[in-house]
Amino acid sequence: MRLALALVLGVGVVVHASPGRWQLPIWPGQPPNAHRVVGPEVDKTAAQDDKIAGRPLIRLTNVGGPTITVFPPAAANTRAAVLVFPGGGYQVLAMDLEGTEVCDWLASRGITGVLVKYRVPSAPYPRSPMPLQDAQRALRLVRFHAAEWRIDPHKIGVLGFSAGGHLSVAMSTHFMDRLYRTVDTIDRVSCRPDFAVVLYPGHLWTGGWTLNPDIRVSHSTPPTFIAQAEDDPVDDVRNSLVYYDALRQAKVPVEMHLYAQGGHAWGLRKTQFPVTGWPGLVETWLRTIRVL
Repeated sequence: MRLALALVLGVGVVVHASPGRWQLPIWPGQPPNAHRVVGPEVDKTAAQDDKIAGRPLIRLTNVGGPTITVFPPAAANTRAAVLVFPGGGYQVLAMDLEGTEVCDWLASRGITGVLVKYRVPSAPYPRSPMPLQDAQRALRLVRFHAAEWRIDPHKIGVLGFSAGGHLSVAMSTHFMDRLYRTVDTIDRVSCRPDFAVVLYPGHLWTGGWTLNPDIRVSHSTPPTFIAQAEDDPVDDVRNSLVYYDALRQAKVPVEMHLYAQGGHAWGLRKTQFPVTGWPGLVETWLRTIRVL
């Protein structure tokens, strides 16, 4: 736990971390729309907080220094890469449950995992542009370094949970929008994901059967995998349903799995519910869309 927390809290110059992982800041200087963060980045989890699969989780808050941490493949390199966006309601980041643990799994499958520590506390785009600014720059950074990091620049996807699921959707539908002034040559690179994995997303459903109007789906939206439990007490399952329907109408390849039980915030941890078998389904799906 200490190693994982040290890994995700480091900011500034490139920080190398065992085993073979490295971390670097998303922005070369002050991020756009920088705002004063009161206090250091801290894990706000309390002893009495709910556990997932019997284990506690990191709830990182006061994030002001966005970074990426790269988890290189631990198995034969498929040359695919996935940027991982932890959830936390745009207030905290579940950095281990929906971050480091997921990147370790990706690396074990020969996929480069990229953990994105984006800025919180904030709100969804467009009310607060900072998380999407960080996400766009992070994907450009990975694509810019693709050859150096042994990644296929046409096999870079996004994967997010809850608020991070919304961020993956925003990445999939706003990649043509210029949200910040060009910083350097990295910003000339496309920030369009080649595929997206969206898990128990929020902020997509506005009531009735209406998709959030800030989500503009088009035929250029990348192929998408969606999974959620119907008894999710935090993000109504209609978040997934309205986005699925919009993708289908735009003729975007989409695969969705809904489960009767499972609740919210399961991450990669196995519970008694079948929904936590989603990693195997994603791996199969990545083969069907010829990423693996």
